[in-house]
Amino acid sequence: MDKENPPSIEALQAGDREAYARMVELYSPKIYRLSLRMVDDPLEAEDILQETFLNAFRAIQKFEGRSSLGTWLYRIATNQSLMHLRKRNPTLVSVDEPIPGLDDPDQKRELVDWCCLPEEEFMTTETQVKLKEAIQGLSPALKTVFILRDLHHLTTRETAQILDISESAVKTRLLRARLQLRDALSSYFSERVKETDNG
Repeated sequence: MDKENPPSIEALQAGDREAYARMVELYSPKIYRLSLRMVDDPLEAEDILQETFLNAFRAIQKFEGRSSLGTWLYRIATNQSLMHLRKRNPTLVSVDEPIPGLDDPDQKRELVDWCCLPEEEFMTTETQVKLKEAIQGLSPALKTVFILRDLHHLTTRETAQILDISESAVKTRLLRARLQLRDALSSYFSERVKETDNG
C-alpha cells in the first residue's frame, strides 16, 4: 500500500511536523474515499477523516511497525467508519448469519452473465448508482471487505491485518459480498442485457 514515499515512523514518533503534514497529505484522499464508501455521507466521511488522524497522532508512539503505515491508518479509518455505522443501527446483523438466497442450495436465482454487456455499460451513471446502492445494502462486515479488496485494491493480507481477521475469513467474506452483489444486481443487468439484445 505504501508506494508513495510515506514519512518514516521514527520521524512521526519524534513529532516531526513535516512528517505529520506528509502523512496527512499522502493518505487523506484515500482515507476519505474509504470512509465515504463505508458511510455514504460526505459530512460523516469528513468527521471520520479527522478522527482517523487524531487517533493516529495519539497512538503513534505505540505503533510498532508490524504493518505498513497505510495499513495501520486504514485500520483506524475502518474502525471509525464501523463505529459510525453502529451508531446508526445498533442491531447490525452478524456476517456469519445466512444470507437469504445464498446459503440455500434449493433456492433458484437468476444470475445473469454480465460478460455480454458492452464495457461502457458499466460506466453509465445509472449503473454506478445501482452498484453504489447494492454496496450500501451489504452488511458492514461484508461491505468493508468488498471496499478494501475490490475498490481500494488491497491485498488479502493487508485486508486481514486491517480487520484483524484471518486471510481465509477475508476470502470467505469477499466471496459472500460478491455473491450478494451479483444477486442484487442480476435483475437490473438482465434488463440491460435484453435492451442490448433488442437494440
